[in-house]
Amino acid sequence: MATPAVTADPGLFGPRSVTWQMHGDPMMWVAGIRAFYLQALHPRVVRGVMQNSEFRQDAWGRLMRTVDFVATTTYGTAEAAEKAGARVRRIHRLLSATDPDTGERYGVDEPGLLLWVHCAEIDSCLHVLRRSGYPLSDAAADRYIGEHRVSARLVGLDPDTVPGDRAALEAYFEKVRSELAAGAEAREVDDFLLRPPAPALLLPARALLWRRVAHLAYASLPPYAHELYGRPAPEPATVTRRLRVAGAVLRSVPAGLRWQLPPKHILRAVARLGPDARPAPCKVRP
Repeated sequence: MATPAVTADPGLFGPRSVTWQMHGDPMMWVAGIRAFYLQALHPRVVRGVMQNSEFRQDAWGRLMRTVDFVATTTYGTAEAAEKAGARVRRIHRLLSATDPDTGERYGVDEPGLLLWVHCAEIDSCLHVLRRSGYPLSDAAADRYIGEHRVSARLVGLDPDTVPGDRAALEAYFEKVRSELAAGAEAREVDDFLLRPPAPALLLPARALLWRRVAHLAYASLPPYAHELYGRPAPEPATVTRRLRVAGAVLRSVPAGLRWQLPPKHILRAVARLGPDARPAPCKVRP
């Protein structure tokens, strides 16, 4: 009797998902910075970050840990993704923050706070990629949002309470907008994103490259975010043009070269599942 062939673990999303294709796009870096800007506008969320981490001293480490979590849950095995989620939930259970105005002590794993972080990330990925020219239909965008009820579960949310399409996501932002503000912590995040610490030798690169990316991410925020931060953004048509130019430039770099950058999860996924698993925009099906 023949032994059944062993099928490699495709992970929680798999190579046929919209998530698998989108997360291989280089504009995800711009989307990630936009998400940080957006997340910082929720006072309870950003307070939890600032009171529980050496944000300025370890901001790069925090950024890379976030990148690794997204990459692991997208391209890793199901076991690796579940372990990453369990680790995040375990850390969040141990952390709390204090409201300086009321003295209230609250956990950073409150569902409302986790939901804001989740929705800001998903909205930023969709907004930046689509606006920069990534070919994604409305139906595929809805699929992407629905797929990420899985990632919401990993961080401790009930998937049934998480927006599953564009209409639900838009309704969520309308509902939560009154809770947003650009307090001292948000402005500290804003200042850091514009001028992150860097070794002296890298200061020219920070001025030439990073600041351009940060300005572009900020410019792509929704109008209410610009109003709260109090800094103007270029005209929408100008922002869209800049996003498309940035997308074209970054996508011109061969994928095999881009994927050599840490954390290299895409290369490991392709090695595990075969060359057909390479993410590409043309694989996003209607």
